[in-house]
Amino acid sequence: IPPSAADSLSLTAQLNGNPMLNGHAPESNDSSPASERLQIINDEKNFTTYLTSQIERWGLRDAGFNYNIVAVFGSQSTGKSTLLNRLFGTTFDVMNETRRQQTTKGIWMCRGEDMGVMVMDVEGTDGREREEDQDFERNSALFSLVSSEVLLINLWEHHVGFYQGANMGLLKTVFEVNLGLFGKKAHDGSQGRTLLLFVIRDHIGVIPLANLQTTLTADLTKIWDSLSKPQDLQNRRLSDYFDLSFTALPHKILAADQFEAEVQELRKRFVDKKRDDFIFKPAYHKRIPADGVAFYMENIWQQVQTNRDLDLPTQQELLAQFRCDEISSVALSHFTEQSKSQRRPIEAGHVVGFGDLMRNWRSQALSRYDCDASRYHQGVYQRKRTDLLGVLNSTLSPLFLGQLKNLHKSCLSSFKKELLHGLCGEEYDFADVIGEARTKCETLFADGATEVSLEDTDWTWQDELESLREEIGNVADQCRKDETKKMANLIERNFKNQISEPVGISLNKATPDMWDKVLSTFKQTLEKAESTYLAKARSLNCTDDENATSLAALRKRAWLVLREKIDEQTTDIVILGKLQAHFEERFRYGENAVPGAWRPDDDIDGAFQTAKDQTMDLIPRYAKIAPVDPSLEFTLPSETSDPLNSTDEFNFPSTLVVFTETKSLDLASRFRKDADAYYVEAKRSTVSSIARIPSWILVLYRKFARSVAMLLS
Repeated sequence: IPPSAADSLSLTAQLNGNPMLNGHAPESNDSSPASERLQIINDEKNFTTYLTSQIERWGLRDAGFNYNIVAVFGSQSTGKSTLLNRLFGTTFDVMNETRRQQTTKGIWMCRGEDMGVMVMDVEGTDGREREEDQDFERNSALFSLVSSEVLLINLWEHHVGFYQGANMGLLKTVFEVNLGLFGKKAHDGSQGRTLLLFVIRDHIGVIPLANLQTTLTADLTKIWDSLSKPQDLQNRRLSDYFDLSFTALPHKILAADQFEAEVQELRKRFVDKKRDDFIFKPAYHKRIPADGVAFYMENIWQQVQTNRDLDLPTQQELLAQFRCDEISSVALSHFTEQSKSQRRPIEAGHVVGFGDLMRNWRSQALSRYDCDASRYHQGVYQRKRTDLLGVLNSTLSPLFLGQLKNLHKSCLSSFKKELLHGLCGEEYDFADVIGEARTKCETLFADGATEVSLEDTDWTWQDELESLREEIGNVADQCRKDETKKMANLIERNFKNQISEPVGISLNKATPDMWDKVLSTFKQTLEKAESTYLAKARSLNCTDDENATSLAALRKRAWLVLREKIDEQTTDIVILGKLQAHFEERFRYGENAVPGAWRPDDDIDGAFQTAKDQTMDLIPRYAKIAPVDPSLEFTLPSETSDPLNSTDEFNFPSTLVVFTETKSLDLASRFRKDADAYYVEAKRSTVSSIARIPSWILVLYRKFARSVAMLLS
């Protein structure tokens, strides 16, 4: 596992303050980070834990694929380190030319000067220090072949054609293991090709380079043909896996100037991308991002060391899984911090433009992931990206649902405000008001829900929309009920005002067709009320059943209003007053409705009895609503319900009775007492008038009357 940032800082301090790197003292005086070298595999065959930090010090951690790896392979003391230092400006230790001894132990790595190239200096083969230990030679050669894009094979001119001197035996072993372990992968393109660049040293020119190239190619082909290949790779050729390139360098001592010139010319092939013979072709790149090189190489070395099957794509996948998980965690951490800040605002209410915020957070997280992870194994990268996207969407989903809830509340509130505003005036169409408010509300919700919905999710807001529609319907129904109630109350008030005076007049006169007049007026007014209701009901979108129920309730309420008016006109005091007035009119007033004084010779008893009998006949007339004309009869079903007052029990026949029998007898008794009082008063008035006139006045009156009669005759 790569060291943390704190470990990297500590390591930097150690590297700057300690000349020993993995136990090997550098001889270079150049201490700049770009030129520092590191022993990645020491002479005890252990892989360093500092390569990740060193790559960062070299400034290549964020290079992505914009880097290259080259390794050198060859016999001990053939000038490999010197060649690398001259070609790439590295700082590898070089051999003391006065003694032939091993200089490079293990495998070292250094960055090329002014180049995005990591150069590996591999311990030489066939050294006396390793004696019979051929495992390290084989493992280091295989490691170099797998890890690098270009493998420099450094050999002397006079070794060309020799089996051991040209390392043909080791190459055969490496080719055979390489072919058996990942031969299929290399051929189908999932493992990049490798360039084998043969650098022929101390070339004096007697044998042309072309002849040397032919010899080496023939030897390599012969070796390849002799390999023990898997059954399904029998027909594979060397060129299916490797590109061969050859170059020669003059003698370093005897032709020093020419040697330096040729080395610089060879360097251009590593630097100038415009050259046709540019060495670092894309086909050679292992497609391992620079920040994953250390982890990748460590796993390769462990596989080589333990003799386990070396499946390169598997190693790439393992590296990709490790790095993609790390990168995903970092991206997710930043994303979580951003989204956390909006949890409380979402809980508090609707957040405008929240969809753009979520898209921005998710896009930033995915971009951060893509930037670093897209360079790794594409299958793993895509799979981990899908996983990351799922986590991001899962994190945002509760916020999305919370935003929908807030949107639901705000849209419902907006609907109510629109509805109340539309119903403020006198002239409005309820259906139009409801329709416009509903359309605005649903459009507002749909726009908001669409804005907050993210692509690449299975989020849906249809259920929330249906819930909103249900609540809108409930609010509209309640509003319609309120409007219906308000309309019914208004119709009832108008009805009451319209029948109040006609009914009062009809009940005051108490004619035999009194109830005919009352019911006729009632029916006419009721028809107008029903017409008014039906006209209003159309704007309320009432159904036929609702209209039937409401009309039945209207008739009941109208009838009860009539009964209320009748009850006002037939209270005990009022009805007794009516009876008194009717009796007095018949008993005390003459034919011309002029009040007269009772004379002793008047038939008081007869007038009294007639007036009383006529008045007593009014009581049964008032007692029950019974028109003379049967067509004017009105009836209601007893089970008529009133949606505005559904708890009241209603029995229509009982409402036709104004006075019960008992009440009628009581009224008759009370009326007779009042009538008797009038009778007694009339009798007393005649007696008192006779008692007050003197007798001599009567004599004179009679004489005067006779004299007037004689004169007139």
